[in-house]
Amino acid sequence: MSTQPTDLKLTAPDCLQIAWSDGEVRQYRVSELRENCPCATCREKRKAPPPPSTSLPVISQAETQPLRIREMQPMGHYAYAIHFSDGHDTGLFTLETLRELGNAVSP
Repeated sequence: MSTQPTDLKLTAPDCLQIAWSDGEVRQYRVSELRENCPCATCREKRKAPPPPSTSLPVISQAETQPLRIREMQPMGHYAYAIHFSDGHDTGLFTLETLRELGNAVSP
């Protein structure tokens, strides 16, 4: 991908903004990124049938807190590893995926 991020910043605790080299600026809700995590475990969970309506999910203490980005690390020139506050950190978000997610905003 020839278009690269030029600026990444949190505009709110739950909102990431990325400016791209072609001038486009996109905003992402942290929850949207987490829900679209591309790792194998998350992809399998999204494909699985929903649990019975009578089941009660068990969640960790971290999952009870507002979802935040703890860290983002570039992976070469093709992706970012995002570490979320719920402890999840195995998804690599390619630049193509990041361009598809979020909403375009005025720079």
